[in-house]
Amino acid sequence: MDHFLYKNGTLHAEDVAIPEIAAAVGTPFYVYSTATLTRHYQLFTDALSPLPHLVCFAIKSLSNVAVLKTLGNLGAGMDVVSGGEYLRAKAAGVPGDRIVFSGVGKTREEMRLTLTGGIRQFNVESEPEMRALSEVATSLGVTAPITIRVNPDVDARTHEKIATGKKENKFGIPIARASEVYSEAARLPGLKIVGIDVHIGSQLTELEPFEQAYLKVADLTRRLRSEGHTITRLDLGGGLGIPYTRSNEAPPLPTDYGALIKRTVGDLGCEVEIEPGRLISGNAGILVSKVIYVKNGEGRDFLILDAAMNDLVRPSMYGAHHDIVPVAEPPVAAPTQEFDVVGPVCETGDTFAKGRDLPLVGEGDLVAFRSAGAYGAVMASEYNTRPLVPEVLVNGDQFAVIRARPSFDEILNRDSIPSWL
Repeated sequence: MDHFLYKNGTLHAEDVAIPEIAAAVGTPFYVYSTATLTRHYQLFTDALSPLPHLVCFAIKSLSNVAVLKTLGNLGAGMDVVSGGEYLRAKAAGVPGDRIVFSGVGKTREEMRLTLTGGIRQFNVESEPEMRALSEVATSLGVTAPITIRVNPDVDARTHEKIATGKKENKFGIPIARASEVYSEAARLPGLKIVGIDVHIGSQLTELEPFEQAYLKVADLTRRLRSEGHTITRLDLGGGLGIPYTRSNEAPPLPTDYGALIKRTVGDLGCEVEIEPGRLISGNAGILVSKVIYVKNGEGRDFLILDAAMNDLVRPSMYGAHHDIVPVAEPPVAAPTQEFDVVGPVCETGDTFAKGRDLPLVGEGDLVAFRSAGAYGAVMASEYNTRPLVPEVLVNGDQFAVIRARPSFDEILNRDSIPSWL
């Protein structure tokens, strides 16, 4: 569910008409719904109750500080994968004891930053990282709480570029070596083992891969405890998918996911952490664009928009589908036309959809890409010197620009010319 609905013939974000935002901000732009963010976060925390738990929002899906503050004020933790994301979480007012640091390439500088600023735990991905963290923590005279990410060799049955739980993926240590690695961690100074971490991928549309992974984690918990390790937290990752089309089969609900967690690991007496990103932010955002031209080609027609692959790269990078709808509600049984929907970037890859059947729209009309809140603005760039797409947050009948579109002067002034020129 989201809060982007037609009212009186016009698409609204909650109680704000999309054309009103377009008139104030220009196109293209992202707009997010506070009500949707809140509802989706609450679904997860309700699904895990009464287990002790922390829902850590995966910042990589949508990192705007205003969004993080919205979720942080609700009690959400944050899952970060860089020092920059850590600083975003802190800027949003999220305390260090609600921030989890994931990722395969944590640097010593990032370790110092987070150990100094406060951190809930490091999800350690490799033995070299574990040894580096031990050195940094010891040099600072502090103790770093850690889980170790295990790779359960479970096929998440998702896109190959976002699968993380198979043995050929770069993430975690083989679960078969867990006893050996935990034993080394227990001997290293400056480290405190608190739990186990696992994450098998993103945009999962069925529960069975989660069940396979979590049952392996449950067995590992019992084994590690029998070997003398204290396991009090289970970080179970994220990855639950969202429906990107209105007609496809819906992925499992957070309530079903929560029931699975209780069934597989709920008897272990551990605090459960999860790291959802897409399911909280994906349907909480849309990308709004304007039609520049309708071009009639040979054998196909093109809808040329002012949004491009630099604004929303998912279709080009992953072959991803986003529903595209007119902002002006079409009449019932209105005629449609088949379009290739493209942007103005000088690449054939700047294509959002091919042969998409859409209601008739014309030059100057507004269209919206649904389910664009996750991995949209965060992956945007200024390719072709196109200004970074702005972001807007709606709350009821109010809206605010939470990241402004830079001017061309601001873009050009970031470059500097060396003295010999």
